[in-house]
Amino acid sequence: MKAAINVDHVARIEGHGNIHVVIEDGAVKTVQMEVIEAARLFESMVQGRIFSEVPYIASRVCGICSASHTVTDILAIERIFGVQVTDRTHALRELLVYGSYLQNHGTHLYVLAAPDFLGQKSVFPLQEADPALFDHALALKELGNRLCTKVGGRSIHPITAVVGGFTSEISRDEYLWLADEMDAMRPFALQTVDLFNSFAVPDIRSAGDVLAMCAPDKFPVCDSRQARFVDGGAVFDADDWGEYIEEYRVAHSGALFARERQTGTPYMTSALARMNVSWDFLCKDAKVAAAKAGLRPPERNPFRNNVAQAIELVDALERCAGICRRLAADEFEGSSAVVPYQVRGGRGVGYTEAPRGALFHDLTLDDDGCVVKASIVTPTAQNVANLECDMRLLAEKMVAEGADEADIRAEIEKLVRAYDPCLSCSVH
Repeated sequence: MKAAINVDHVARIEGHGNIHVVIEDGAVKTVQMEVIEAARLFESMVQGRIFSEVPYIASRVCGICSASHTVTDILAIERIFGVQVTDRTHALRELLVYGSYLQNHGTHLYVLAAPDFLGQKSVFPLQEADPALFDHALALKELGNRLCTKVGGRSIHPITAVVGGFTSEISRDEYLWLADEMDAMRPFALQTVDLFNSFAVPDIRSAGDVLAMCAPDKFPVCDSRQARFVDGGAVFDADDWGEYIEEYRVAHSGALFARERQTGTPYMTSALARMNVSWDFLCKDAKVAAAKAGLRPPERNPFRNNVAQAIELVDALERCAGICRRLAADEFEGSSAVVPYQVRGGRGVGYTEAPRGALFHDLTLDDDGCVVKASIVTPTAQNVANLECDMRLLAEKMVAEGADEADIRAEIEKLVRAYDPCLSCSVH
């Protein structure tokens, strides 16, 4: 078999990228995931800025994950200032992060990924083929928007979350309304798990390791500083990310690639990675749905990231409903009002699990609280190297099985979308 598979501007992903695969004499010679985005320059953009402006700027890195970028930046600044916030503030931040999960996973699963498995070129034919499914998918995304609006002040680029706490909160009745809306959406989330689990996918095992936030007794998304490489076994504090993660450049990509510094192994960070690290701490309905779908550690088929995201929808809805009811009942200690703090210089790293995976913001401030240096390490930037390795693995498997060029092209595109990449965010 001899073929050159070139996909210019891969459809139904966020950002711009090309696929380039060369097969000669039945062997896969070249596999490249070309990220063709221009430099975003956010890290340069914040240099010299006062700390209070930085979370608002960083939120513009991504329209879907803006809440995660805001919270991550705030955590980095609070690390430098030595700020200890209340349990209530922690709970509100968790709601914000989970709001972006609902926004992202709903969009990715139904708008970007589902057409691959339903024989459609876009989501729009789904509106005619199954209007109820289409309407529920839009309602799920809208619920994420509402959660972010109620907690963060608007659906993207939140304004109420600041260093030390929140500038305002909604009423008790609004929290209870949100909780009821979350509960009402859970049957559809469970249906989503069944739907995506029903889709046939190639049987492959990812070439690399997996990385996710870890904690001894919970499913953490923004309240742990520990990250874990499952295969490599390393567990490290976010401040030490540079000792364990190595970023490097390749000629065909505008994005930095990443690998484990100690082993040279690429890795995946994602909903699937979180399942491998924290499966035991899923909420009850999510764990039952995961078990029913046969998704439990160790699960390394990257196509199953779609199912993992669907399971996280179930988990997020149950978890957020509980948080909202506890907020309404004043069960969290302290107020969400901004706590006193002293501006000082130093270095701090914020770490959260954004919808697509581990997100690090590394900031250095001077004594006046202005940014001297900034580094943003996004999930997609960490994932591209492993994605490229998995593309090769998939191509080699399909060539060995005698698949034709069209089928290889289609499955590689599905694999790219299963990673849920945001190529715009991957470029520093």
